[in-house]
Amino acid sequence: QVHVVESGGGLVQAGGSLRLSCAASGGTFSSYNMGWFRQAPGKEREFVAYSRRSGGYTYYQDSVKGRFTISRDNAKNTVDLQMNSLKPEDTAVYYCAAGATTYYSDRYNARTNAYAYWGQGTQVTVSS
Repeated sequence: QVHVVESGGGLVQAGGSLRLSCAASGGTFSSYNMGWFRQAPGKEREFVAYSRRSGGYTYYQDSVKGRFTISRDNAKNTVDLQMNSLKPEDTAVYYCAAGATTYYSDRYNARTNAYAYWGQGTQVTVSS
């Protein structure tokens, strides 16, 4: 059983930055793909970014490319999401997730069911 905990959310003005962190325990961190998802009020949970096991490959939702960066430290069992140039539409609860799939498909790894372990989420609010 993998336990995942997010931190770092908060309130920021449009154009500002936030860094979310995710710590995992209870498993071999380097054997998991790590993803970030978000869910805005009244909307479905959506993919933001993911990092493959080694951290050597990352993939982003189009709307965050060039603004968000996912990075992981397999020695520390952590994965971060650096968010720059934030927009009001980035407001959501952000979730970190761990998945053990061996599929390399970005389409597959952008799905919520590719991840078995989820954190409780951290709120990010971007004011205009």
